[in-house]
Amino acid sequence: MKTSRRVIRSFHDITHSDADVKRPIVTLFSGGLDSTYLLHRLVQAGATEVHALSVDVGGDEKPDQIRGIADQLGVRLHLVDERDAFLQEFVRPAIAAHGVYLDTHPVSSSLSRPLIARAAVRVARELDAGMILHTANRSQNTLRRLNGALDQLGFEGHFGTPYDLHPVDREMKIKELRAIGLEEMAERTASGDSNLWCREFESGILDDPEHHEVPEAFYRWSARRGVPEAEYLEVAFRAGVPVAVDGREAPLADIVSSLNRTAGAHGLGRHTGLEHLPDGMKVLEVREMPAAWLLLASRRHLETATLDAESLREKLNVEQIWVREALEGRWFGGLRAACQAFITELTAPVTGSVRWRLDGSRTSTVSIVADATKYVRDREDWEQTSIRRELSCLAGATNDEKRNGLW
Repeated sequence: MKTSRRVIRSFHDITHSDADVKRPIVTLFSGGLDSTYLLHRLVQAGATEVHALSVDVGGDEKPDQIRGIADQLGVRLHLVDERDAFLQEFVRPAIAAHGVYLDTHPVSSSLSRPLIARAAVRVARELDAGMILHTANRSQNTLRRLNGALDQLGFEGHFGTPYDLHPVDREMKIKELRAIGLEEMAERTASGDSNLWCREFESGILDDPEHHEVPEAFYRWSARRGVPEAEYLEVAFRAGVPVAVDGREAPLADIVSSLNRTAGAHGLGRHTGLEHLPDGMKVLEVREMPAAWLLLASRRHLETATLDAESLREKLNVEQIWVREALEGRWFGGLRAACQAFITELTAPVTGSVRWRLDGSRTSTVSIVADATKYVRDREDWEQTSIRRELSCLAGATNDEKRNGLW
């Protein structure tokens, strides 16, 4: 991990380093317990220009609630809408790269972190801020992803999280915030992160991988809504990009939103997985990603229908390098960009549609149609045609070729 003096790793670093708390400070603010407590501590430390930055990537955060907390703490709130950039610059490449962590779950917060870091650097430079702070703990992979992105983006000031070396237990945060009238913080029983692509839960009651039954109330897109009847749904792609559902073309944002509801109603897209920390230990993360599940599965079907086997095998290898670079906070690095370029080269043929029968655990494809196909539709006809072609070539071979074993 980076150990430069510019990296903030504790509350002591904020007040006792060469960082100037009288200069503007930008903090990443979700309205959750950790980020609210950080704002409280900064105000206590005498910071006079605290700017809470909330980046909208389509998550569950309620602007009114976020605004209320910022007002109560006396800090300036910046609401930045990055939903379109998130989908076009981060989710769309992840779909092409089949961004799945070790065959367990699609990557999600790894996609939002570099975008959030980029927005923070932009706002910090506009304000001439000397510090960008976030609230990741050392048991959260967000720490290295945000720090890595801030470093790669070349932010000139101090950056990091005070919770790295100075964790504050949940009860202490709640107690101090209650004392200043922020009662609602006591309701948080787990950490949540959400965007247009994913809703994710970790920590709190989900700390222990050996016992982690998720309360049904945590789920939204895949929440139980009775027993839905089986239904058919078709997703179309053009050059590897999702462009239509059931024959109706729509922007990617609408497609993702629609599929989260439709596929989620059938209980699809729930993922539980362990992700590694920098020292090799693992932490549990739970997600619901119905649209991601359906789109990634559909695109893979079209890839197998249109790409030759060797290209697809190499793509599988490159995909995991792409995922590793995103996970490790190196989104803006050259290796991920090189992987993306290779992947992009293979997107042109991936045009067609996949039709599904959605029926809970019995969900399956019923039609895969590609423009430039490599699949056989009639095996007997293919075999006969293949034999005739081979015999025709054999008949036309020269005697020398036959003697030399070329035919």
